[in-house]
Amino acid sequence: SELIRGFLLSGMPCPSSCPPGLLALMAPGLALMATFSLSSQAGDRRALPVEKPPGVKGRTLILLDVNTKSPVRIISENFLSLQLDPSIIHDGWLDFLRAAEPSGLRTPSPARGAEPGCSCAGLHRRCGAAAAWRRWDSQKAHSRRGLAIFLFSFPFAVDIVRSDIALDKQKGCKIAQHPDIMLELQREKAAQMHLVLLKEQFSNTYSNLTLTARSLDKLYNFADCSGLHLIFALNALRRNPNNSWNSSNALSLLKYSASKKYNISWELGNEPNNYRTLIGRSVNGSQLGKDYIQLRSLLQLIRTYSRANLYGPNIGRPRKNVIALLEGFMKVAGSTVDAVTWQHYYIDGRVAKMNDFLKTRLLDTLSDQIRKIQKVLNTYTPGKKIWLEGVGTTSAGGMNNLSDSYAAGFLWLNTLGLLASQGIDVVVRHSFLDHGHNHLVDQNFNPLPDYWLSLLYKRLIGPKVLAIHVAGLQRKPRPGRVIRDKLRIYAHCTSYHNHNYVRGSITLYIINLHRSRKKIKLAGTLRDKIVHQYLLQPYGKDGLHSKSVQLNGQPLTMVDDGTLPELKPRPLRAGRTLVIPPLTMSFYVVKNVNALACRYR
Repeated sequence: SELIRGFLLSGMPCPSSCPPGLLALMAPGLALMATFSLSSQAGDRRALPVEKPPGVKGRTLILLDVNTKSPVRIISENFLSLQLDPSIIHDGWLDFLRAAEPSGLRTPSPARGAEPGCSCAGLHRRCGAAAAWRRWDSQKAHSRRGLAIFLFSFPFAVDIVRSDIALDKQKGCKIAQHPDIMLELQREKAAQMHLVLLKEQFSNTYSNLTLTARSLDKLYNFADCSGLHLIFALNALRRNPNNSWNSSNALSLLKYSASKKYNISWELGNEPNNYRTLIGRSVNGSQLGKDYIQLRSLLQLIRTYSRANLYGPNIGRPRKNVIALLEGFMKVAGSTVDAVTWQHYYIDGRVAKMNDFLKTRLLDTLSDQIRKIQKVLNTYTPGKKIWLEGVGTTSAGGMNNLSDSYAAGFLWLNTLGLLASQGIDVVVRHSFLDHGHNHLVDQNFNPLPDYWLSLLYKRLIGPKVLAIHVAGLQRKPRPGRVIRDKLRIYAHCTSYHNHNYVRGSITLYIINLHRSRKKIKLAGTLRDKIVHQYLLQPYGKDGLHSKSVQLNGQPLTMVDDGTLPELKPRPLRAGRTLVIPPLTMSFYVVKNVNALACRYR
């Protein structure tokens, strides 16, 4: 439980109005890796002189300053989101969902309580002719602090058995308890289903599942008791003979949800660019736009959802044909959706290698895709919000000891920095727990490296992105060669919710892909300030392949099933040069800067 709780709450006190449970998933101001790109300039500051560190021959001392007057971006307080997978119904984890207890703000236990609230499985499952998607997302109200995307691929059952649904009549939110033997049997069942799901994916043949009313009740009850807002992506693969969307199944779900007064936002389908593979017919952007307009009309007919949010179209990687689909969609329905959604996976998980995770060229591919999406939106709906709704280091479920290792963190941390610096409103990590290897926790709910990375980010990083100025990194490219920086630096106002630091403090986070250490001297407004270091390194003999990490030399592990360890910084004396070890990720809180940009929300 502490896994999600810590990931969500991450050091924040909970006001009396806060609902219980997963308050931390996307806690305000804890946007995962909201940063700013190295190329950004700090206003009109002049270049700082380059010095050589004493005693280090031929090395360049990097001088770093931050523009503290105003932020270059202000990202959503729900910037980081987590994705759950529909396989929790397929493999049985849904029955182990555990709602949070209001009085204790308890959430699913990582090791003992195999609950899908803690288990967001990994592969995007497109189950035959039933591609409905579901998702959790935080409300804008202060009482909701989580954004978790829940993707579903099942048609909604019309045959509702009333006697089988009584969760809405519960008094308060109770925690389900399951004997250890039940959990062990469930783990065995999930392991077997993992093989089935992988086989389906590689053969591109998917089984259909039906989402029952009882399942919907369980999911909504869990989200509501956990302080999360549920977003449901309806089945878009049910088509009429003329290829228009058949909304009869969706209407049944909408009416049922409205009868329960469920507060849900909506989406329609997943990766429409792949529909030909799934159902043997493609859907162009214009038709998809008409489908969304049809869905908006349905929502407006139902009083409960007349003002509900609608997101889409959740396209895949923006290649030429996908961009054409998006353009057609935006022409017809650009004003219909509240945010435009898309997905990005860096590498084919079946062929990934360790060196792939260290290539700056790979890190930069996301930036080009962001520009493609923004270009379309600026043409048709300037100012429209963009969500990267599915992101992972690798596709096809990832690869063991790679996409779930320390090395994968380089891509993850840089992803968050790029997205924030380029104005992406929300990023959805695929996923929290899965039957693949892109997850944040393993099948025993033990945190993996990206979990600790994300937790640190949420505790330290606020929503205001600051511009930096760096001297000492500039090099003249040789003809035909592009210089790609292996040292990536991002800056933010420190989270307002972290009461260990006064307002006005600044947090840096740094990715060093060099195979040598780098030295950074803080200059300007950061000069001679006390700094707290949070250095994450791999732990154990596996090096970059390791699934364990150490913080400032101390291994990070759960204290027990429900308790996260204390994340202790290493204080550095004022004016000390920052020494960044090779192939590492680190956070540095510069205390008491009294930055004007960071004093107020």
